[in-house]
Amino acid sequence: MKNYISVISICVCFVLFTGNSTAQINLRDKVKNQTTNRANNKTDEGIDKSLDKVEESIGNLFKKDKTDGNQPKDQSAEPVQEQQGLTQDQVNPAVAAAPSLQTYSKFDFVPGEKVIFYEDFSQDAIGDFPALWNTNGSGEVVNTNLFPGNWLKYVMDESIWTDKLLTLPENYTMEFDVIPIEGSEGGMGGWSFRLMKSINEKSWDGGAVPGKAGFHYGNEYFGRAFYRAYNNQLDGQFWDQKGYNDDEKTYQKKDQKYHMSIWVQKTRIRIYQNETKIFDVPRAFPDQNVKMDRLRFEANAAMLSNIRIAVGAPDMRNKLMTEGKLVTYGIYFDVNKDVVKPESYGTLKEIAAILNEVPDVKVKILGHTDSDGQDAANLDLSIRRAASVKAELAKSFGVKADRLETDGMGESQPVAPNDTPVNKALNRRVEFVKL
Repeated sequence: MKNYISVISICVCFVLFTGNSTAQINLRDKVKNQTTNRANNKTDEGIDKSLDKVEESIGNLFKKDKTDGNQPKDQSAEPVQEQQGLTQDQVNPAVAAAPSLQTYSKFDFVPGEKVIFYEDFSQDAIGDFPALWNTNGSGEVVNTNLFPGNWLKYVMDESIWTDKLLTLPENYTMEFDVIPIEGSEGGMGGWSFRLMKSINEKSWDGGAVPGKAGFHYGNEYFGRAFYRAYNNQLDGQFWDQKGYNDDEKTYQKKDQKYHMSIWVQKTRIRIYQNETKIFDVPRAFPDQNVKMDRLRFEANAAMLSNIRIAVGAPDMRNKLMTEGKLVTYGIYFDVNKDVVKPESYGTLKEIAAILNEVPDVKVKILGHTDSDGQDAANLDLSIRRAASVKAELAKSFGVKADRLETDGMGESQPVAPNDTPVNKALNRRVEFVKL
């Protein structure tokens, strides 16, 4: 066995250093074959481990100082920086133990079809305030060894808001990741966000109920969730509605990451924390003529990233069965990872329902990345992600694996220029093609 692996290593290294086009073709074939074997055949683990070492050597030869997903490489081996609000002795086992897809079995959130706003602070320098936002307080872009990517960190009693007004229709979805951190007085500070109809386009709207109308959601310093919906001029009068979630199982904890999902349908808003629906407010926006146009994050202390707003309810059945191609942005992965994240459950459940209703239809699953990172690394990542989607559809939703083919396109088929966070988010996608 060792001699066999040594031959493979020598051959791969020889091909790499010849520097011709055949090397890239062989690398693509090797990457694809290795991924397929891992996903479907579970072949000899000794071979896999040795091939992993060969692949790692390949990656090191190709590596440049950039990664897919607009986020820095894994820094888990680096020391923690105190300014980030997270230290190694604060790591809770619940943080490291990612929830399985099955824990989201009641999660019915499906993100919008077209991304209109995306912010991961990847274009901002560490230590700077982000360029596309404004504040009457302070904040800075940081990173941490516990969670990948850039994060906007703030500890203050003021607000941070989108500098440019948003154009939001009556139906849309919003998602973001939040980490409650220590506040200015010690202990968890609490945090909140506000969707609002602004009065001052270029400035800050003050008061307890700022702007013309709004929806305010947050978690108090001890973790409890609250909301307040209001309209300052509904039929000439002030309109106000409040609520709390007293289920202690939903209370947020300091230094843990939460994925927040918000689903707006005309007057109704639903708020999810990870897999749990926290609020379902049927009349949060009573006046449909008043459209929210600003997103604002408020006191006291949090880290934020991966803010995504999308519009349009995806017609998955028509796209796949009639048009023959479904493009989805609702299947999520961590940066440079191929494990399907649990918040993908709603999207996968709908796709599986369609496939299980027409058992004679076969599809090809294609993974795509943006252009951040080496071509070979992105190709490998896209192939592995497509294989992971197939595995989840088969394991968790009963779709027969022999109906699903997979492949990866890497960064080779962009649908938008890779020049902004929004466009890069559009290029990171999974496609289902009817065969």
